[in-house]
Amino acid sequence: MPWTLSTTLDDFRTQAVGFLAAHPAENTVLLTAADRLAARGPRFYGDGAPLFGWWRPEPDGEVEGAFVWTPPFVPRLGLMPERAAAGLAVELAGGGAGAGPTPITGVGGGVAAVRAFGAAWAGSTGVTGTVRTSERLYRLGELTGPPRPPAGRSRLAGPADRELLIRWFEEFAAEADALLPNVAKAVDDRTADGRLHLWEDAGRPVAVAGASAVVAGMSRLGPVYTPAEARGRGYASAVTAAASAAALAGGAAEVLLYTDLSNPTSNSIYQQIGYRPVEDCLELAFGT
Repeated sequence: MPWTLSTTLDDFRTQAVGFLAAHPAENTVLLTAADRLAARGPRFYGDGAPLFGWWRPEPDGEVEGAFVWTPPFVPRLGLMPERAAAGLAVELAGGGAGAGPTPITGVGGGVAAVRAFGAAWAGSTGVTGTVRTSERLYRLGELTGPPRPPAGRSRLAGPADRELLIRWFEEFAAEADALLPNVAKAVDDRTADGRLHLWEDAGRPVAVAGASAVVAGMSRLGPVYTPAEARGRGYASAVTAAASAAALAGGAAEVLLYTDLSNPTSNSIYQQIGYRPVEDCLELAFGT
């Protein structure tokens, strides 16, 4: 089979790093996951052991596809042809690498690859997928300020903001139906690394934007959150622009973010400050 599966991060980085770095936007989730696992250990995301894979159409050819599976998240497909995605589904359904760390309950990634995986999974297991989330990946072009700059200023989050940020992260996860395991640790780590940006108006935090570390010249923003009572005033645009500028200053050649396609407001405001669409992505949930 052209897919090689491994439970070892070092193997994955050795075999797939060139491919991932050549396509940092489409492989952004894989790049950040591998970076965090390398820095924080194999159980950074949860108790389940990660599974990695890379695809070569020819045994001695170049890598042309990759995925990462870090429970409790579902497998995440990076850039790959549809036939590679279909082959991976068959491989995993047949028990590849011991059928993985946990039962497969879904899959995420670019639309074409995810749909090909889902069709092959249904053909192999009889289990069909339904769309759980639909997102659009954006890449920053030329950064511009918000068209209607709000009052206030940006600053980095500090330890005194911890309880507020934990609450905001939890509210974001609930609204977005997003999985954010160990919120307190995520807040602590990002605060310590200087990767949580707050917008403050009249001395009061009103919005937050996180950023990933720069990996292969890429940094991805998220979450971006404004509590309900502070929305509609341009705070999200302003804090996103500030976090974007910081990512560029920190060495990012590409700054990326995902938006929920069902939210026209977020898809509009990010384009107003310079973000341009790259690809649409899906997450399927598998049911009976």
